[in-house]
Formats: sequence, C-alpha cells, structure tokens
Amino acid sequence: MIVTLIVVCEVGFWVLPAAGLATRYLLRMRRTGLALLLVQPLLEPVLLAVTVPDLRSGAEPGRRHGLAALYIGYTVGHGHRTVTWLDGHAAHRPGGGPPPARPPRHGAGRARYEGRVWLGTAVGAAVATGLLQAAVWYVGDAARTGPPEDWTHLSWRVAAFHGLFALSYAVFPRRAPKRAPKRAPRSARKKAVGGSPRHQSDGVGAAAAGAGGGVDAGADAD
Repeated sequence: MIVTLIVVCEVGFWVLPAAGLATRYLLRMRRTGLALLLVQPLLEPVLLAVTVPDLRSGAEPGRRHGLAALYIGYTVGHGHRTVTWLDGHAAHRPGGGPPPARPPRHGAGRARYEGRVWLGTAVGAAVATGLLQAAVWYVGDAARTGPPEDWTHLSWRVAAFHGLFALSYAVFPRRAPKRAPKRAPRSARKKAVGGSPRHQSDGVGAAAAGAGGGVDAGADAD
C-alpha cells in the first residue's frame, strides 16, 4: 500500500502543479489555480501519516519506507524551487508574461547558483536522515535497522556527489566565451576612409571644373 501511495504522491507532485498552473494562466482562474498549488504540500504529511502506522503494526522497515523518506526530503529541499521554476515558465508561455530570469552561466555567479541548489539537496538528505533515524528508534530492534541505515547512507552519498559537482564550478569556474569585436558599418568605414565613391567622384569633378575655369581665365587674359 505504501509503494502505491508513494507513486500517487510522486505523480501528484507533478500533476497538481501542472493543473494549478494551467487553471491559473490558461483558464484565468487564479484562485482555483492557487488552491491546487496549495494542495501539493499536503501530500507529504499524508505519506508520513501512513508510513508511521505501518511501522507500528510490525512491518519490516524496507525499501518502501526508504523511498518515502527520500521523497519527503526531496520535496522539502527542492519542492519550492521546482514549483517556482514551473510557475515562471507558465507565466511566460501561456500567460504571455516576460521570460523568467535564467541562472548565470559563467563565473562566480554560476558557482553561487550551484551552491544554492546543492544546499537544497543537503536539506533533503538531512530531512530523510531524520525520518529514517526516527524509524530506527521507533523499531528499537538492531537486527531490523539495516534498511533504514542503508537509505541514510544512500542519501548522503547523493548529497556528496552533488556537492562535488557544485564545488567544481567554484574550483574551475567557467569563463564566458570571448566575443569578436564588432565591425563598424560599411557606410561608416567608407566615411572614415574618405567618403563614399559618389562623394569622391563629386569632389574629383569639382576639382576638374576648377582647373578648367583657371585655364579659360588664362586664355581670356591672353
């Protein structure tokens, strides 16, 4: 039953925000869309409320309890950021609003962004660890605490790998590509050289006319 509930909660984590955003921006029903968005955080307490009685009834702590803890940890650590990202894109595409701000791509700004994302992963691992450790204390049997401890180690291994990935942006920051200098417009280059061919021809014609006038004046004087 818990595995089914985990699947339902995971589907609901994506379906409810999608339905809320569609109602909010496509149907222009902002209050209804907000209500659907507010239902999504209630999935975690429901999952927790079902997991605890399952352990109380004598169920063996196993994969389903580990998945439940990791799911709750992910939604606590990354749920708000995920919904905010979805809301920004929905407001831009169907809603016709401005495009959402993109994270920095290079330098210290990108390193800080990756650090904030990793912080969400660390929070999720801490939440999952707390829930799994509570399950260990609740069971009170050392022979039955193996699976929760394994899931605890898994959550921190994921956080460690993600931390190394985020740290790489600080140790080896990505540099912005060098841009070629902009070339001046063709008309500006012609003016810098000496004007356009038409203007040059007009200048040559004016000089020739001046020279011709000088010769005619000399002939009249003779």
